[in-house]
Parts: sequence; structure tokens; C-alpha cells
Amino acid sequence: MFDREELIEACKIHGTVARVVIADVAGSAPREVGAAMLVWQSGQSGTIGGGTLEFDLAKAALTGTDRMSRHALGPDLGQCCGGSVHVLTEIYDLARAQALPIDCIVRGQGEMPFQVHTLISAARNRGDLPRSQRVGTWFIEPVYKHLHDLWIWGAGHVGRAVVNTISPLPDIKITWVDTGIERYPNEIPEGITVLPAQNPTDCITYASKQAHHLIMTYSHTIDLEICHGLLSHQFASCGLIGSKTKWARFRNRLVDLGHQEAQISQIMCPIGDPALGKHPQMIAIGVADRLIKISLGIDQGIYPQEATA
Repeated sequence: MFDREELIEACKIHGTVARVVIADVAGSAPREVGAAMLVWQSGQSGTIGGGTLEFDLAKAALTGTDRMSRHALGPDLGQCCGGSVHVLTEIYDLARAQALPIDCIVRGQGEMPFQVHTLISAARNRGDLPRSQRVGTWFIEPVYKHLHDLWIWGAGHVGRAVVNTISPLPDIKITWVDTGIERYPNEIPEGITVLPAQNPTDCITYASKQAHHLIMTYSHTIDLEICHGLLSHQFASCGLIGSKTKWARFRNRLVDLGHQEAQISQIMCPIGDPALGKHPQMIAIGVADRLIKISLGIDQGIYPQEATA
């Protein structure tokens, strides 16, 4: 699928960005149709399978204009795969990326074939989107939508471990909030939205009411303010790092702030998996496990277990 949001963020950071995507596969190939990489002047992200194919296409990505090319992996490139691939290379700036459709991207040369019209119409009649596929010189790609919106409050040692563990997972969009830019690591994974704010609770209004939240700032006071704000805002799930003692104090304070017990119980504290221990990375693994289960539809919230404050 076409990750429109990822492309827009890359253009914001790097300016001109080439997107290289596998449009068709015949025989054996290292990646499937729709596998893509982004290439800019000083680097790249994603992969279309590595090896000579990726090296050559990345090197040439920003030269020329949009193009579809065919590559025989064995004879042409000396790769052990015996098949061939069609590859579409497109060059974007921010304006072009932001102008892309939000549901399905269709492009090609000449007049749109009747078969492409038929595929799109049939999918929409089903309430669906067509799969990624090449039709002659045309290529159809549905736009990727993140299924889960995750807000991480706090860029300390546990917050960093959680971000590093969860950010490579599919279907999860991460927004990372803390009180200042100096609180974040120098290197932030691709695709993370960073929101430094002197008063983190000011950011709550920007969160979807279907978002998941993990609260783990350096301050119990800030943690409590975020809990209070989120209870008034609504959320899909919310986890608070801390001991059972901390949570007991927070429950009492939240009652004093006017929240009902049933409402307060929507917040899960502690978080993590006690069987894995209290190391930040272990907490992150426990949380990631539960988020994966949410994405698979076999769980409803972030698992409440013991972690350290």
C-alpha cells in the first residue's frame, strides 16, 4: 500500500524525495508488489529487497522523471532470484505529495484503460479498495491507513525504549510528546511525530478520540494532569506507568477532580508484563505485545501489569 503520510513527512524533512515501488513480479523476486523505498539526496528508508537492484535504483532514483522500468534479476543484475520485476520510480516534492488522493492512487501513461476503471469501480461497489497491481503502463495502489493512533507521553528512558520497540511495527502511528525538544534523543525513528510542549496537556486536543495513550513522563504531576485531561477528552485505551501505590494515589486525586470510578478504571496502571521484569526494554516489549494483539483484534487495551515509576 502507498504510505501517503510517510511520503509527506519525508518531503517536509528532505525536500525532493523519490519513491521506488515494485509494480509487478514475474517468477522469483526478493520483495512483493507494493514494496517501496523512499530516496532523498542524503539517504533512504524502506527496502525493495536489497542487493544490486536496490543499489542501482536508489542511485538513479532522483535523476530523470517518473518512469516504469523492467529488470531481469538474474541476467541483468546477477542476483540469485530468477524472476523479473517492473519498478515504478516517481519524484515528489511536498506540494505533489500533499495533492495525492487519500484512498487510492492510480497513475500511468496515456488514456486510462477500461480494465483500470473496472477494477476501481468493482472495489468501490464492494466498499473496498483494489489491491496493488500493474495494468500495462498503469499502476494502482490503495493508500495505507494507520489502524492505530498511539500517543506516547514522555521521552525518558522508558519512553525511548517503547518508541524504539513499537515504531517498526505496521499499522501504528506514533505521536511523541514531552516538555522540550532537549528531552528527545538526537536520532528519532522515521515516521514519528514529535510534539515538544511546555504544557503537554495542551496537546490533548489534537489527539483522536480513538487514540491509544501511554503516559510515562518524568513528573507525577504531569502524569496526573494528562490522566485528568484524557478522561475529559476520551480515548481508545490509556496506560500509565507506575506502581500500584502510585495508581492508588492517582485514583483518589482523580475522584477529587470530579471523575467517576467507572471512568477512572478505563486507565490501566501499571503497564508492562511483570514476567519480563522492570528493565525499560522489557516494559516496552510487554506493551508492544499487547498493541500487536490489539491490531490483530484479539485484545482491547494496553495490558495492565507492574512497572516502575
